[in-house]
Amino acid sequence: MHVIMGRARLDTNLSQGIFVTRRELWKLLGKTLLVGSLSGCQVLSAFPPKRKLREQGPRFVDMSSHAGLDYRWVIPGPRPLNILQTIGNGCAFLDFDNDGNLDILLVGSSLALYRGDGKGHFQNVTRQTGLDKLHGHFLGCAVGDYDNDGYVDIYLTAYRGGALLHNEGGSHFREVTAQSGIAPQPWGTSAAWVQTTNSGYLDLIIGNYAVFGPHVTPQLCTDRGVKTSCGPRYYKPEHCVFYANLGDGRFSNKTSFYHAQGSGRCLGVACADFDGSGRPSIVYSNDEIEGNLLYPAYQGKRWVYHDIGREAGVATDGMGNIHGGMGVDWGDYDNDGKLDLVVATFQHEEKCLYHNEGDHIFVDRSRNTGIADIARPYVAFGAKFFDFNNDGWLDLIFSNGHVQDNIHQIDPSTSYRQPCLLLQNSGGDPLLFSDVTPLAGSDLMRPIVGRGLAVGDYDNDGRVDLLIVDSEGCPLLLHNETEPVGNWLGIRLEGKRSNRSGYGALLVVEAGEKRLLRQCQAGGSYMSSSDPRVHFGLGNEREVRQLTVKWPSGRVDVFVDVPINRYLVISEGEQRFAVL
Repeated sequence: MHVIMGRARLDTNLSQGIFVTRRELWKLLGKTLLVGSLSGCQVLSAFPPKRKLREQGPRFVDMSSHAGLDYRWVIPGPRPLNILQTIGNGCAFLDFDNDGNLDILLVGSSLALYRGDGKGHFQNVTRQTGLDKLHGHFLGCAVGDYDNDGYVDIYLTAYRGGALLHNEGGSHFREVTAQSGIAPQPWGTSAAWVQTTNSGYLDLIIGNYAVFGPHVTPQLCTDRGVKTSCGPRYYKPEHCVFYANLGDGRFSNKTSFYHAQGSGRCLGVACADFDGSGRPSIVYSNDEIEGNLLYPAYQGKRWVYHDIGREAGVATDGMGNIHGGMGVDWGDYDNDGKLDLVVATFQHEEKCLYHNEGDHIFVDRSRNTGIADIARPYVAFGAKFFDFNNDGWLDLIFSNGHVQDNIHQIDPSTSYRQPCLLLQNSGGDPLLFSDVTPLAGSDLMRPIVGRGLAVGDYDNDGRVDLLIVDSEGCPLLLHNETEPVGNWLGIRLEGKRSNRSGYGALLVVEAGEKRLLRQCQAGGSYMSSSDPRVHFGLGNEREVRQLTVKWPSGRVDVFVDVPINRYLVISEGEQRFAVL
C-alpha cells in the first residue's frame, strides 16, 4: 500500500453540528458438521483503457475447490428434518490480518477460516488462529472492529450460545464472551454491528428466532399426509437483543432501555441511516410476524427506538400480507439518492423491494419492477444488492433452498434444492429487474440448499464475487467473470472519531451524469458478513469528479479528481488517501 495525495475540499457550508475536514443438542438436530477435505467440491490492473459496455450476460464460475475451500456442511440423522436442522448457516468475507486481501469464514458447529492471497487462492488457517478450539451450534456471524484497535473481531450467533472473538493483532482470535457481558442467546440468527451514538464504538444487535428444544412440541407436523418440519407459527417467538458498547471491552444489555426487542422470530438484521438524519435505523426481517423498522427518536430527554414499520410500509408486503421474512439488505437501486430495502421471503410470497419515497415512507415495488413474478416460486434466504457488471446500477442476488427436505412429496412442483437468482437492473425508465441466472453459467444454476450469502471482490479485480452456503454441500465461491464490465472504484474506510470500521458512513460519488449513493456496512443478507469495502460501478465514466464521505461522527470529507479502477483507503479527517 502506498500513499498519494488526494485533492480534498472542505465543505464549509454545512448545517450546525456537522464537522468537516452446544447431549440434547445432538439428539435434537443431528449437529451440522465439518467433514473435512473434499475432492471436487467444485492482476488488478490499474487504469485500464475505457471499456465499451455492450449487451452481454454475466458469468459466475465456482472456484471453491480450485481456491482451496475444503469444507462441507452435512446434516446427519433421521429424516425428515425439523425446523432447527433446516435453519442453515452463514459465511463471511473479511480481512482479519489487514493485508488488503479478503479472507473467508465458514460457520458451522466447526468453524473454518481461510486466508486469501488476493489472487484467488486460500489457505486454511483455522488451527493457527485458534478457531479449531471453538465448538457449539454456531449459525451466523457479524464482523466488525468493536474496540477500535484496527483489527476486525467476530461475533458468532448460535442456538443456545454465541461467542465473541477478539482479534489479537491479526494472528489469532481469543474468545472473550464471558468477560464481555454478552449472554448466551436462546436461538441467535443474524447479527449486526452498528454505531448508534457518538461514542465512536460499535454496538451489537442479535436477532433471535423461536422457542424450540427437545421437549418442545411439535417437533414435526403433517402436511397433506406427509410428516415434515413444522412452520414457524407453531413456536413462540424469541426476541432481538441490543448490547451497548461500553468502550472498555464490555457490553451492556440495553434492549428494554432502547425499546429494541422487535416482534420476534427474527432472521434478518440490517442497519442504515435511510433518511440522512445522522443516526441509523434498524430493520428486523421476521418469520411470519410483521417486520420492524426501528427509528431513533427522542422520548423526553433521551432517544429510543420507535417501531415505524407499519406507518413506513415495511411491516408487510405491498398487499398487506405478513410474510416469512429472511435475509434483508439496504441499497439505492434506482440512484435517486435514498436507500431502499429488499427482504427475502418464503415460497409463493413476494420478495419485497421497498422503495424509499422519502418522509419515512416506503412502497413495495416488487411487482412494478418484475421481481415478484420471477422470485415467487423460490424460498429465498440470502439477499444482497451488488453491481455485478459495474454499470452503476445495483443488481440483486438471492440464495434459495426449501426448508422441508421432503417437499417434493408434498408439492411436486417444487424442490428442496433450488438455484440462486441473479436479477439484473435495467437502469431504464421504467426500471425493471430481469432474471439473467441462466446466462451466468451452470454453477449459479446448480440447485442447492441455499442459506447464507456474502458478496466481495476476493481477487481484487474490481468485479464483485459471491460466497454462498449450501446447507447440504460445499460452499460456492463464485468468481465474477462477467465481460465486458464498466470502470469502478472501491473504498476502504478507517474511522477516527467514528468507529474504526467506518460502518454507517454514507458515500456519494459524482462521475459524469451519475450520482451514486452507497453505505459502508458489512452486515445484511442472511447470517453473513460481506466485503466492508464500498464498491461503485462507474460504467463508461473515466473519472470521479467528486467523492463525499459522511462519517457516523457527523464529519464530512470531500475529495475531487479521484483515481478509478483501484481500491483506496480513506482515513477520517485526513486530506489524502492511500492506494491498495
